[in-house]
Amino acid sequence: MKICQLCAVDFTLKKFLLPLIDEMNHENFDVTSVCSSGDFTESILKEGYKVKIIPIARSLNPVKHIVSIWRLYRFFCKEKFDVLHVHTPVAALLGRAAAYFSRVPLVIYTAHGFYFHDGMPNWKKRIFVWLEKFAGRFTNLIFTQSSEDAETAVKEKFLSEEKVFAIGNGVNITVYNHALNDDQSRIRELLAIPENSFVVGMIGRLVEEKGIVEYLKAAMKLVDEKKDVYFLLVGARLDSDHAVAVDAVIDDAKAVLGERLLLLGLRDDIPEVIAAMDLFCLPSWREGMPRTIIEAMMMAKPVVATNIRGSREEIVHEETGLLVPVRSPLKLAEAILRCANHPEWSKKLGVSGRERALRLYDERKVVSLQIDLIKQFAEKAGLMAEKK
Repeated sequence: MKICQLCAVDFTLKKFLLPLIDEMNHENFDVTSVCSSGDFTESILKEGYKVKIIPIARSLNPVKHIVSIWRLYRFFCKEKFDVLHVHTPVAALLGRAAAYFSRVPLVIYTAHGFYFHDGMPNWKKRIFVWLEKFAGRFTNLIFTQSSEDAETAVKEKFLSEEKVFAIGNGVNITVYNHALNDDQSRIRELLAIPENSFVVGMIGRLVEEKGIVEYLKAAMKLVDEKKDVYFLLVGARLDSDHAVAVDAVIDDAKAVLGERLLLLGLRDDIPEVIAAMDLFCLPSWREGMPRTIIEAMMMAKPVVATNIRGSREEIVHEETGLLVPVRSPLKLAEAILRCANHPEWSKKLGVSGRERALRLYDERKVVSLQIDLIKQFAEKAGLMAEKK
């Protein structure tokens, strides 16, 4: 089968989709990825992956979107794909429209987290729900990472129940098993963190919806309360991201926390950085099934996160971590302080989290489930070559 993997930016392709593409290549599928060009494109191409660059604006500019749909339409007509697999909200919407006009036989949408969320004004939420419902007319299958999103997709009638599947999320267990044995003292020394400090970390794009502002405000609340707590912030901002408010809070936090705040930027050694932490935080406003929480759990780290879909499916409150309200720096600070004041209890949460992650979040199972479902529905559509 000829399969197109479509996402808006190469960051998504590099960080999230390559394991699935690797398995598809192993199955002898002919896979081409489509995304906008970025910092990761060259390295992806050097690794031998087939990538077609078609700009997809992450904005509300209708002219740019029409141009993208036209370019996608022409590319789909030329390549005659059997399957289009779309990811990320804007690319998914534009790609499905282009697939409809170019008559791609099987269209699959993986929702890595629907854009609408509980904290959004109702009128705005209903617009995004309507868009998903509209795009569902051009979709054969929906994969969601969280079970809650799958339930929402069925309830809102994006597609019928037999065409919606919660596939979960996962990481490469082998990588994290290896990193689990890393010397925390050595890593902290490399990061210039005092050995006996309590280290809190967060990983995410530096945008408001990831909860960066709440994280830094919570850190500033604790600056005098707990002198031995250090804060790590790992991540960067895509060129298409806009977050002026975050920049102002980062500047304030640097002034207040000084050397106790480490801005580490984008890293390739995430397991090692997590090894340096005592506690992981993710105070997002919305998520699908956040991989960073799974990564922290695999490293036996307790997690404090917001009580939102995806995160609350991964974390068992008071057993593997703590759930706090959205956009509440005060409650976040209280949860961090509770873990810092009870380090042994905090470590027990982390151990329970790793046991849960090993049971539920193996990347191989997530990839295998997707391949099986794609084969199943492709066979129904007459797209699979007859086995000899």
